[in-house]
Amino acid sequence: MFKLSHNVDGRWIEHSHSPLFSIGSNGRTDRLCAGVPAGDPAPFERLVLSLEEPYSLLYLLHTPRGEGEPGRYQSPDLPAAKIREFMVRFGRYLASDSRFDIWARSPSESATVVWDRHNHLYGYGPLARFSTELRALGFEERPWESVAGGPHEHHFRAGNDADARALLAWCDWYRTPLKPEDEQ
Repeated sequence: MFKLSHNVDGRWIEHSHSPLFSIGSNGRTDRLCAGVPAGDPAPFERLVLSLEEPYSLLYLLHTPRGEGEPGRYQSPDLPAAKIREFMVRFGRYLASDSRFDIWARSPSESATVVWDRHNHLYGYGPLARFSTELRALGFEERPWESVAGGPHEHHFRAGNDADARALLAWCDWYRTPLKPEDEQ
């Protein structure tokens, strides 16, 4: 299963970004932007674990399928072992469904890693370290236009509903409403 597809000659097939990243600005701050090939959770996990503990996760559930209310679900502080546990348990779900965006933050470094519904990865903070980590995974630096991708379709899979419910039960999340920019 995959989270995105695109139309090729009238057929919808899996969309997979090339292992490329770019460093630029979103108008407010410098950031790293990357495409996540085949929704692979490894780049997200690797960038997060390159940061200092503790971490917090922010699960933005913008398109629920009955597992919970739309909202921003904030985890308590988590050590690296809990991030690894989370990724082992939910990596397949994170790779194959578009109902959410997920953020990880290292408060001690004022650094954030975001994996969004479009299989884009954003890094705010130690950009040189993030670049080194992605290069170690085989990524190459290119202009953003090479990374961004084109028209695509999101998948919200019934087969992932049990994992989506389990994710919301995984820790003591603190839920707040979505912000306007979070909504799909």
